[in-house]
Amino acid sequence: MKLLWISIFLAVLIWSGIEPKDTFTWFLEVLPAMIGALLVVTSYKKFPLTPLLYILILAHCVILMVGGHYTYAEVPLFDGLLGAERNNYDKLGHFFQGFVPAILARELLIRLNVVNGAAWRNLFIVSVCLGFSAFYELLEWWVALASGEGAEAFLGTQGYVWDTQSDMGFALLGALIALVTLSKWHDTQLEALKRT
Repeated sequence: MKLLWISIFLAVLIWSGIEPKDTFTWFLEVLPAMIGALLVVTSYKKFPLTPLLYILILAHCVILMVGGHYTYAEVPLFDGLLGAERNNYDKLGHFFQGFVPAILARELLIRLNVVNGAAWRNLFIVSVCLGFSAFYELLEWWVALASGEGAEAFLGTQGYVWDTQSDMGFALLGALIALVTLSKWHDTQLEALKRT
């Protein structure tokens, strides 16, 4: 699985870096995926993750790399999707910004025995995902201030006044859906991981 994961990651990374719409935006969008991949590869032996989490991390990396190649405001198939006036690929990205970190946080909290009780753990997970989403919005703002005119491609607001708030709303939705739909499957994989 490790070789397949790395192969898919590298293939998409290389594709995304070939004549991206905006090189600086590509770098900004793909950097989190490269950092994530580096962490996954370096922790593989000392702290292996569940197969579910590896798949989710790869899916999130692919979303970041596709968005980096086209810019989030111009990903094909998302223009006018479901009658929308804007390209909503960034909403998919922000949904995954809650969905994947929710399972990552859940795995770390359970395996490291950080929080006792499912209710408190879930509250903490959702709070971490919202905090991460808010921090990412601040990062986007800081990069936009520092980069000046190249900011629009990175921010991808497309003139939508509530873009920041809806981005965080999609991250929240992603975190909640991940916890509701994947927790039992995740528990099964965590048990299997314990036995190895």
